[in-house]
Amino acid sequence: MKQIPVAVIGASGFTGLELIKILLNHPRFEIAFLGGSEGGDLLESHPSLKGVYSAAIEKSDVDRIADRAALAFLAVPHKQATAIAKALLDRGVKVVDLSADYRLNQANYEAAYGVKHGDLDNLQTAVYGLPELVGRAAIASARLTANPGCYPTATILAALPFLPYADLTAPIIVDAKSGVSGAGKQCVDRTHFVNVNENCFTYAPIVHRHAPEIKEKLSSAAQQPIEVVFAPHLLPITRGMLSSVYLRQKAPIDDPAAIARKFYAENPFVRVRDESVQIKWVAGTHYCDLFCRSHAGVLFVQSAIDNLLRGAASAAVANANLMCGLPCETALPAIAYAP
Repeated sequence: MKQIPVAVIGASGFTGLELIKILLNHPRFEIAFLGGSEGGDLLESHPSLKGVYSAAIEKSDVDRIADRAALAFLAVPHKQATAIAKALLDRGVKVVDLSADYRLNQANYEAAYGVKHGDLDNLQTAVYGLPELVGRAAIASARLTANPGCYPTATILAALPFLPYADLTAPIIVDAKSGVSGAGKQCVDRTHFVNVNENCFTYAPIVHRHAPEIKEKLSSAAQQPIEVVFAPHLLPITRGMLSSVYLRQKAPIDDPAAIARKFYAENPFVRVRDESVQIKWVAGTHYCDLFCRSHAGVLFVQSAIDNLLRGAASAAVANANLMCGLPCETALPAIAYAP
């Protein structure tokens, strides 16, 4: 069976490494180009790959990418992806963009990121890459998929089954916690060891850039405006994410777990558990684990994901699978890093 050549742009970062690890075990995708802002040796960026895979990271050039690849993963910062995506799409290359550049509508993007959007035509046709929300068929027909943010993935998957049962005149409260790898490979004061170690703290509460993404997508799913109160926290761990979501109920719910299981019956990578979820159970996998309880008129839903995988790289591969006519679950990691 013919291989499908793919490119990873931003190969030197954490997400780039996770993409490479999945692609090396993929039965149909073949890495045809690794790109970055500068050239270099892949093993200098990722010494863990020594003896496993070696290649050059080339300076990204859209013509060379288009000559070699049918699909490109853009693991680059927001505001940088737009020009690359537009140029690749013009050359017939499908794109999975892991930045925020195509996730939001124009007004929300420009308000959250403080810049005019540079590719309104493709923004209008981009598909939000959360299959449980938009449906697999929509992604399968897309030329450009906008990979969701990690916090929005965990939060939307928690809230989505319960929107018909919630009093949406009240805000949805989200208390979320992430490992340090979500901040990227470049160290800043907030992610310095002496600040993170033996510590837990909130950053950008209420005004975090993922709040408009959560609000926009849940409002669209509910077909009415929803307010979201979002408080992200940083945990002294490398990877993983735990999101606790609180929704006011319209009426008492006897068995919220049954609702969630029915809603996700066709989605094998969403697991509904009978006990409170743990990051260790999903670290290294594409799974999203859910736990839900109803109490005192409030629905409590907890979700756990790996922020680098379900929140980034494996989600991108799932979207690429659909865009290339493959089963969504192809090559998605399923064995957790436990203990």
